[in-house]
Amino acid sequence: MSHARTIVAEPLTREAFAPFGEVIDTRGADSFPINQGRTERFHALATVELLGKDAQGILSIFRGQPLSPLKITLMERHPLGSQAFVPMNNGAFLAVVAPPGEFDESLVRVFLAGGNQGLSYRAGTWHAPLLPLDPNSDYLVVDRQGAGNNCDEITLAGPITPVLPSN
Repeated sequence: MSHARTIVAEPLTREAFAPFGEVIDTRGADSFPINQGRTERFHALATVELLGKDAQGILSIFRGQPLSPLKITLMERHPLGSQAFVPMNNGAFLAVVAPPGEFDESLVRVFLAGGNQGLSYRAGTWHAPLLPLDPNSDYLVVDRQGAGNNCDEITLAGPITPVLPSN
């Protein structure tokens, strides 16, 4: 596949995103009260995968800028661990993904995540680099550090242009 194409962004739902990872969202999640009833805990919204020798889970903040023009030419994957993104400024963002394994451009999907949703890519899931829709968007990132190469990149045969759904 070597031609440019557009893909309309789908709403980010747990069911639709399941092949690629987990949605971090309180809507529809299990919860229970803690701290003498003053706090509602939305429990185990996503898991953290840490594969390989001396792997450690880390927390970072990424500050991203919108891609302009919005054309995806690169995909990456992290074979040794999951990677979670939780927006801190309530800004929407795009998740451009393809299943783990040998990269297949025909299987790329685009999801529109609301500013009240995060996501966690499963280890090995192909995804575009961070795609915030607003300038100076901060994300809490849960990630892996440790021995081994945990980032594979591939250049697309033709650019993909995500299209935001019209309301």
